[in-house]
Amino acid sequence: MKKFFSMVLLIAVCITYAQKKTNGTIYVEHPAINVVEAMTQAYVKGDADKVASFLTDDFKSYNGVSSNKDDKGSDKAAFLNEVKFWKENIDYLSIKKSEGAYPDALEYKEADNKDVVWVQTWDDLKGVHNKTGVKIDTPLHRLFVVDKNNKIKTIIRYRNSSVFDEIGDSFNDRENGEIYNHHENINSVRKMIYAFENKDFDKAYSFYDEKATFSDINMPVGKSITLAEQKVNDQKLFEKYDLTSIDMVGYPDYLHYEMGDARVVQSWWNFRLTRKSDKKKIVLPIFFIDNFDDKGKITSEIAYYSEKLLE
Repeated sequence: MKKFFSMVLLIAVCITYAQKKTNGTIYVEHPAINVVEAMTQAYVKGDADKVASFLTDDFKSYNGVSSNKDDKGSDKAAFLNEVKFWKENIDYLSIKKSEGAYPDALEYKEADNKDVVWVQTWDDLKGVHNKTGVKIDTPLHRLFVVDKNNKIKTIIRYRNSSVFDEIGDSFNDRENGEIYNHHENINSVRKMIYAFENKDFDKAYSFYDEKATFSDINMPVGKSITLAEQKVNDQKLFEKYDLTSIDMVGYPDYLHYEMGDARVVQSWWNFRLTRKSDKKKIVLPIFFIDNFDDKGKITSEIAYYSEKLLE
């Protein structure tokens, strides 16, 4: 029995190794990589003539994420026009290796690839569209086919196109909802704030959804706390300070956005406090952004104020 299991194990190992097959060599340094990097530098500088010198006459570029099954690609002339477009329309253009990434050159054994080298790169594409101010900051993966004369025959590019949709949309004015200076959600914020002023905490917290989150400008980016944790923070505030009054500054705005159906109240306040330890009077300006659900409950709140004023 022991011999039987040994034979089975040996056969399994042999099958595993038999499934492996090499199909070429990968290089971290290669003349084809140098050509790709030189072309990229010329592209960023907007030097169309120099870019042209790296391309074959039958050059084609393809969008790697296109779903068009009949895509014939773009020819050399179109690619060079693209170089000019980026030079004229994009400020601060850069194409640099993504952190920890480096290009590879692949020489395949297959007959139909014996006269070419494939180069693959992972970069970050950055810039600012000079007419709309839209910032471009997106990963860019490219595959290059370089022929035996060190000329680029093909480029296949993979990138997120949503930022380019935003650029196109930004050429036209577009409304994105409505602004109100009187609304039931504004009423809720006012009632909530004045309930705090009068230490009617049960009523104040009743305007929040039980799963509401809270954050402020003094917290680390992305951090938020729960309603229960916010109640503890409020209690600590009242232990250290007497609240004289909360005065509204200007008037709140309610913004009902079309995109995302977001419901937001922006409000500005002066919290008038007296520190119990030394009787120092403090006026603390606070800007609140309260997000509402469709039932009129506050689901999240962001507070902007200077923590140093309380020191």
